Amino acid sequence: MRSNRTGRATPSRKKKDARVKAWQITSLGDPWDELNVVDVDSPPTDLETVRIRVEATDLNFADILQCQGSYQIKLAPPFTPGMNATGTVIDANPNLGFAIGERIVGPTVGPFGGYAEEAILLGERSHGVPDELDAISAMGAHVTHGTAWFALHQRGKVQPGETVLVLAAAGGVGSAAVQMASAFDCWVAAAAAGAQKTDFCRKLGADLVIDYDSDDLYQGIMDATDGRGVDVVYDPVGGRYFDIARRLLAFEGRLLIVGFASGDIPSAPANHALVKNYSIVGVHMGAYRERDLPLVRRCYADVHAALLAGTYGSVVTETIGFDALPHTLKRLANRQTMGRIVFVPTH
Repeated sequence: MRSNRTGRATPSRKKKDARVKAWQITSLGDPWDELNVVDVDSPPTDLETVRIRVEATDLNFADILQCQGSYQIKLAPPFTPGMNATGTVIDANPNLGFAIGERIVGPTVGPFGGYAEEAILLGERSHGVPDELDAISAMGAHVTHGTAWFALHQRGKVQPGETVLVLAAAGGVGSAAVQMASAFDCWVAAAAAGAQKTDFCRKLGADLVIDYDSDDLYQGIMDATDGRGVDVVYDPVGGRYFDIARRLLAFEGRLLIVGFASGDIPSAPANHALVKNYSIVGVHMGAYRERDLPLVRRCYADVHAALLAGTYGSVVTETIGFDALPHTLKRLANRQTMGRIVFVPTH
């Protein structure tokens, strides 16, 4: 019996089911080198899980780390990566509340991830997808807009009219934050690198766009805010821009720590936070799945309603099929992508 993402044991298979196509890691390492397409048995369910026919799976940097063995949640090979998936229910314990044929989205249970024709989802942490919302949009917004919702509304307590600086604004969670803050009537500054990404940020609705490669981030923000700085910094990157960002916080500002995509975990001098009365606020959306599921459900009800109303859109820039997955993960690792990329097994 193997351990899954939740630490529970995955049940042994009692009989052979139909075969399905899946990407599989047999040795830990870079997924673009170690992934192989295999035919595997249709994955089994237990009392807490749901089997779906995968319609869409988003590409996450965390998937790369898990394949390399450096993510905080370890999986032993062989396993199929893909931490989240959207699809149609094939098999589920009726007590979980999902009907056969219902469309749902949620976290996968290792070793049966989303880069496959079928996947296993953890039932209690999955959510229904409205019939009017297509799978690609639902998947594209699941992590990105969910993270932005918890960061801006739950942790950052952002108010209409406030000023928000989004770092790595052309990435998945960054682009969602630009959209969401703009929709909430905030003034939004977006920072990204290069002409292609900065143009992308303008199309997202940013009020000010700063190019890391050619602009002075600190001076650009201070000029635009008449020396006041910003109320909120949304930082999914860490690294070298962290120190600049914290100096850009206005009095009683909030520095939202969303992630460390740069691989560099920075630290802040406590005396600086004291003098300017700003808050350093951690944003770990996954913790709410364990501690406050009703709030998570409220988050996705809000996000799905906003997507359907056109308040903002799922920022899916590419959809890919089986053959393109390894190369696209490499592009993601090398920061050569924008917005969200979604794997569609039927492509």
